[in-house]
Amino acid sequence: MNQPLSVSTLGAQAVDVDIRSVDLSYGTNHVLKGIDLHIRPGEFFAFLGPSGCGKTTLLRLIAGFNRADGGEVLVGGREVSHLPPWKRDVGMVFQSYALWPHMSVKRNVAFGLEERKVPRAEIERRVAAALELVGLSHLADRRPSQLSGGQQQRVAVARTIAIEPKVLLLDEPLSNLDAKMRVQVRRELRDLQQRLGLTTIFVTHDQEEANTICDRIAVMNDGAVQQVGSPMELYEKPANLFVASFLGTANIVPGRVIEEGGARLFEIDAGVRLPIPAHVTVPEGAKLVFRPQHASLGADGARDVSLPGTVLHSEFLGSTVRYGVKVGSAEVSIDVPFQSGEAIHKPGAAVEVGLSLNAAVWLAS
Repeated sequence: MNQPLSVSTLGAQAVDVDIRSVDLSYGTNHVLKGIDLHIRPGEFFAFLGPSGCGKTTLLRLIAGFNRADGGEVLVGGREVSHLPPWKRDVGMVFQSYALWPHMSVKRNVAFGLEERKVPRAEIERRVAAALELVGLSHLADRRPSQLSGGQQQRVAVARTIAIEPKVLLLDEPLSNLDAKMRVQVRRELRDLQQRLGLTTIFVTHDQEEANTICDRIAVMNDGAVQQVGSPMELYEKPANLFVASFLGTANIVPGRVIEEGGARLFEIDAGVRLPIPAHVTVPEGAKLVFRPQHASLGADGARDVSLPGTVLHSEFLGSTVRYGVKVGSAEVSIDVPFQSGEAIHKPGAAVEVGLSLNAAVWLAS
């Protein structure tokens, strides 16, 4: 390539990634179970799930550091499962950043190119362009120990994009940063990815990180994909109880379906019931699921049903007050917008809980 790294040169390389029926076991431990995913060209995609769910193993498999027992990985339509990492046209940013402490920023960024025997003039061009893209040209001669955590993370990204990969892989790249720096750097990552148009796969256990920067998310648990969708789709229409509880705060209320007078009701406790909309299918053993903002305290004409409750505790969160309320034998969380001068309900107060049925779902595990 004779053109500098830019939106046009890297954006044109955006490719899709196909993961087809991938299985991986370590002895008797079945780590990945029939993974099928399609990641679109230029998409910012996340593998999201708790520790041990298989998300990092899957990312390393795409990179070529793990080998599947079965299935295929295709990058831009090319099957790469049999190829070593350096022949896959992918670049990986590790959780630890893996920077050489004795090398300058410039030398760190150049390292991968030198290992690939790229001509010196081309190395100089790519390193300069990559550092400019991440805003670190002025720090090229410093060593990693002289940089902040966010700057070190950007060096790791620059080193990866300098090799001009078709896919960028990010393994929890924000986990070593403090909370304020994480917010700043994730915005920088999103901005860089959009400017480059580079297909990017991001591994995290933090649902806020995934929600704020990713186009789509694959929620994983126990080596399997539970659901794939945009952050809003997953939040509003979770496929099961795991997805509902992992993405944001969810009230999960047990009960049973009963019929009375030709109508279906969901009985939370004796005498505490709510109607089930006619068009709703309730799976066997399902629980009622709703978000804290989909309920209210007191009379609210916008809510479909009203249930008796008792305040257990409250938390002042600034713009909202989160109440813990006992409804029957269940405890639910309810977010109420805070109004200056308005009294906060005390523990033990009897309240009416209003619920919007169109925002509630019934889910099984």
